[in-house]
Amino acid sequence: MIEQVLKHLEALVSYDTRNPPRAIGTGGIFDYIRAQLPDFRVEVSDYGAGAVSLLAVRGQPSRLFNVHLDTVPDSPAWTADPLKLRVTEDRAIGLGACDIKGAAAGLIAAAQSTKGDAAFLFSTDEEANDARCIDAFLKSGHGFKEVVVSEPTRCEAVLAHRGIASVQMSFKGEAGHASGANAMQASALHQAIRWGADALALVEAESHQRFGGLTGLRFNIGRIEGGIKANIIAPSAELRFGFRPLPSQDMDALHERFRSFAPEGTGYAPTFWGPSLPGGDVAVAEERRLAARDLADALELPIGNAVDFWTEASLFSAAGLTALVYGPGDIAQAHTADEWVSLRQLENAATAYRRLMEK
Repeated sequence: MIEQVLKHLEALVSYDTRNPPRAIGTGGIFDYIRAQLPDFRVEVSDYGAGAVSLLAVRGQPSRLFNVHLDTVPDSPAWTADPLKLRVTEDRAIGLGACDIKGAAAGLIAAAQSTKGDAAFLFSTDEEANDARCIDAFLKSGHGFKEVVVSEPTRCEAVLAHRGIASVQMSFKGEAGHASGANAMQASALHQAIRWGADALALVEAESHQRFGGLTGLRFNIGRIEGGIKANIIAPSAELRFGFRPLPSQDMDALHERFRSFAPEGTGYAPTFWGPSLPGGDVAVAEERRLAARDLADALELPIGNAVDFWTEASLFSAAGLTALVYGPGDIAQAHTADEWVSLRQLENAATAYRRLMEK
């Protein structure tokens, strides 16, 4: 199937779906997909800000395949046009080829070579951490019980991954001359730095936590800005951070602990929240993990380790669907210059997709 897969991948890569700038409409790549699936019932929905989805259904399937079509922006480090697929002896190179247009190409090729029931949900807002498409789909009367979410997992079924949270904090100080005795406490930047020290200590204290091969709490302070100059006490400061809990760690409880380190009156605004996979409390999560394992076994998919990166499979799981992550490529090649996916991975994934549709 590799020739058909590469034909579709070449077309999909050529469509500019970089996110940002989120300039994605209902034509272009969606017109192409619709034309490739003439025996499917197709519905395209535009949720604004570049969030577009295409639901394609053939027959009466209970299992859904989900793929996001948006990509990260390219960087100056690319050695050739990122929107033109290059194929070498063992790999396909292009923006989104690994994450995750390769899976979309494999699904289309598999659908064209079979007549069985199948359902695909293509979306374009995953890279923006703005899950409008999935949220709207889950609120509809979709009727699906299972979902295979495509991300680069080296053609292994992933049953568990971390959650993700992003937060913006606003510290308030009192401007004044830096020679004053109150500079240590009045500076908003000093408050932010003290908060950071306490937050890092919390993360280190959580390093013993374990779940499914994953360890500890992932954490990153991504940006601190504020102040005026060295001899003026900073009247304000803004800090942005993110953390990635294990499925066994309570995200709300972690938010409360991080918030408690800041002085009273500090702004604490979560800007994005994504649950772990599987979703739910510890007991429910374990039940859903076992259901996903049974699904992977039934589909004869090799089971891989839990992963540190986040996927929208957790949104489906939290909504009650049995969810697993499966797709061609390695996450190490995603979001890189000259992003690539191996031809062997593309062929293995497309073959697996065709087998599942035939069953």
